[in-house]
Amino acid sequence: MTTVSPHAQLHAEDATDRISWWVLGFIGVAQFMVILDVTVVNIALPSISKALSFSATDLQWVVTVYVLFTGGLMLLGGRSADLLGRRRVFLVGLLVFTAASLASGLAWSSHALIVSRAAQGFGAALLLPSALAIITTTYSGAQRTAALAVWGAIGSAGVAFGVLLGGIITTAFGWEWIFFINVPIGIVVAVGAVRLVPAEDAVALTGLKLDLLGAITLLAGLMTLVYAVVGTAQHGWASARTWLLLAIAAALLAAFVAVERRGTKPLVPPPTWRVRSLVSSAVVMLGTTGILVGSFYLNTLYLQNVLGYSALKTGLSFLPLALVILAAAHLASHLLSHAGARVVAVVGLVLTSAAALLLAIAPDRASYLTNLLPGFLLLGAGVGLVFVAVTVTAMADVRHDQAGLASGIMTTAHELGAALGVAVLAAVAISNGNPVSGYGDAFFVAAGIAGVLALVAAIVLPALRPAPGTHVSMH
Repeated sequence: MTTVSPHAQLHAEDATDRISWWVLGFIGVAQFMVILDVTVVNIALPSISKALSFSATDLQWVVTVYVLFTGGLMLLGGRSADLLGRRRVFLVGLLVFTAASLASGLAWSSHALIVSRAAQGFGAALLLPSALAIITTTYSGAQRTAALAVWGAIGSAGVAFGVLLGGIITTAFGWEWIFFINVPIGIVVAVGAVRLVPAEDAVALTGLKLDLLGAITLLAGLMTLVYAVVGTAQHGWASARTWLLLAIAAALLAAFVAVERRGTKPLVPPPTWRVRSLVSSAVVMLGTTGILVGSFYLNTLYLQNVLGYSALKTGLSFLPLALVILAAAHLASHLLSHAGARVVAVVGLVLTSAAALLLAIAPDRASYLTNLLPGFLLLGAGVGLVFVAVTVTAMADVRHDQAGLASGIMTTAHELGAALGVAVLAAVAISNGNPVSGYGDAFFVAAGIAGVLALVAAIVLPALRPAPGTHVSMH
């Protein structure tokens, strides 16, 4: 009989631990790359518009179609990960996303870019939920909480640094490289995932059913809803066009609910909606992401069009916000075991509301240091706390075999929040015919949304307290 010395056993355990954290590293890079594409394109939009002759109404779809396809198909991606295998779906999504990034950089027309951006969104919809499911099933106990907190921090950092990197890359290399840069990163991540992430058993495809009808009705309903909201800037909220589109969106989303209730393999099994920690976290995630991404969008336009900043200077202006998000996310991981996720989320939402109020009262010709920077810093602190708190809370009561579905719900909330946040805040900003003064109106609305979310979190979010000593190292 062969015996293993305690020293050798400890060495083997340390090696396994190192391998598992390498898994988090590669999966985190993939998530960062996908989340980055929500905001990195914003600063490059003027260059893209000029190069590909976009009309003013079509340009927004470079951002919106990506977010909509990502969010609208995320539940299908999460369900696919549970049924077909997490690593398998992750690699397929990564391949599609990387190839579509190359196609986006090579796009020869506005329509070609919009189609390739939709393909990027489809790849992201497969990649993100399977990536989070890999993390959820790879770690347990305090390690799992720490890994999920890192995941939340990476997501918030990706949103923040997207604007900064967009300015740097567009200025130094041209708009095409905001897409080309994904190609080598995608290849490296794919190689790492193949080597480090364990392969699941072969899946028998015979009789396997995915709820494609549910995915189609959900995507169509969400696209119609966002299209209706975006159109209010030109046609108004009370127009017949707006109400007709909203009615169509409601009908499509109602059809999605009916399909889910009657289907044998629904995207979202009915019992899922009774998981309080998951549903409440998704609601808070949706609203908070909408405020953050909408704020990036409005302030990017304000800094360039009103204050005359260059793309690079605009990106650098968001650097303090990005750093505070990271610091707040790190702090949140320490606070969770002491104050609980509910308290951390509520405090974060109160800070977010205060940040929006500071931006709302800024003068038309604001000073960056006096009027904008304080709001940026509070916003970064608020969302950094919220993202980590709800990411950990959402997965707390999820069964092992539904990790992909749960992560799909959370990432759907994230992406849909981004789409609706930009659409709603932009529509409010230009509804009075003066985009500059309308920015204040938009941030008053954002402050109100954050306040309502704080009440929702205080009442509904579970008072989860992870194990003491759990923390996140951002190094």
